[in-house]
Amino acid sequence: MAANAPEASIEDKAVSVVEQSDASVASDSELLSSDARPAAERRLVRQLDLRLMPTIIIIFIMNYIDRSAVSSARLQGLTQDLHLTQIQYSTVLAVLCASYVPAQIPSNMILNRISRYDWELAFRSAVIYGGLLISNAFGNGTISISIGILAIFILPDYPHNTRWLTRAELRLAQVRLAEDAGEADEDGAHETAWTGLMQALRDPKVAIFSIMNCSQLLGLGFINFFPTQRPNRISDVPRRPPWIYATIVCVINAWSADRTGERFFHHCWPWWGVLVAYIIGASTTSIGARYFGMFLMAAGYSGFALTAVWVANAIPRPPAKRSAAIGIVNGIGNIGNLISSYTWQSQWGPDYHPSMYIGIACLSFSTLLAFAIRCMLVHENKQLERDELENLEGAKRERIEEAARLEGLTFEQALERKRGFRYLY
Repeated sequence: MAANAPEASIEDKAVSVVEQSDASVASDSELLSSDARPAAERRLVRQLDLRLMPTIIIIFIMNYIDRSAVSSARLQGLTQDLHLTQIQYSTVLAVLCASYVPAQIPSNMILNRISRYDWELAFRSAVIYGGLLISNAFGNGTISISIGILAIFILPDYPHNTRWLTRAELRLAQVRLAEDAGEADEDGAHETAWTGLMQALRDPKVAIFSIMNCSQLLGLGFINFFPTQRPNRISDVPRRPPWIYATIVCVINAWSADRTGERFFHHCWPWWGVLVAYIIGASTTSIGARYFGMFLMAAGYSGFALTAVWVANAIPRPPAKRSAAIGIVNGIGNIGNLISSYTWQSQWGPDYHPSMYIGIACLSFSTLLAFAIRCMLVHENKQLERDELENLEGAKRERIEEAARLEGLTFEQALERKRGFRYLY
């Protein structure tokens, strides 16, 4: 009997490990039942929002307060005090974009390996961009760097390793991401940041998005010169209401985009308001009409707030490709900001008619490109209906298998869920 004791002990340990594993799986899945999940999802999203949204909003506010300070300083005599010519002032604005543009792609590729969370994407992006818009209504700040350092410790990491969530909440977060596109939101074994970049560069949608974003930001280039466009008799205080209005429009527009799943119209209609504002500005010198145009111009950034959201919807997987695509679109898009530094020249003021004509052309071109993207996504959805999942292999199969594991489904059930995926346009 004594000789059999060690065997029994090993057997007991094996049973214990299995039982612990089963208990762990059960614990991870405790929030996925139909009874517990709705309340658990609300609690999870609320926890993420309380950490993520205020931090990112403050970062955006400080970022754009610092960036917009130069246009306010210009009104206070910056160019006269420093004896800057128009080309020198424009170069001051362009220097930021010259460093900002090339940093977009590698920074997004790095962030994809460090941290990732999706959810109700459009509305949250709009709330974040609301911080950008409202910051234009107020003065400058000096604490941006300190806030950036604190954000490192506040913001969440991956769904599977965020320290302040329970195991069950981490599992629920992963399941929600998997359900979004019918496959796990993770890169396959052979998908790296480099392969994601190559995939993004080969996707024609990325090139069109990039040119569209560049043209869009060139057409919205008034932002760095916005205070200089107000008639001299309008004080500094009345320039705040347009940005407050723009913030409200931005949030409502994105909420509607999330509810309807529509992207093209919600993305473009704010530009059309800017087009009307430019036409008003080029047609009259009336203070009232031009002040009304300022509201339309400020609200134009409501469309820009959905650009990265639409890119993520149009190129959802693999994550490495998605992050590279967003970086490319943002990077190339900000070339528009660089160019716009030279399209609002003081010698064209105070009417700035040539600047407005350039804006009209650019936003019209952006609309055509956005419509082309919409047509491409409609075509791809029809293609999905015809030959969906016929060539399922490699990394895509791995992600669907992982989604099945996370959701507690068979591979066939996860496959059927994947069949329902369609691009948003």
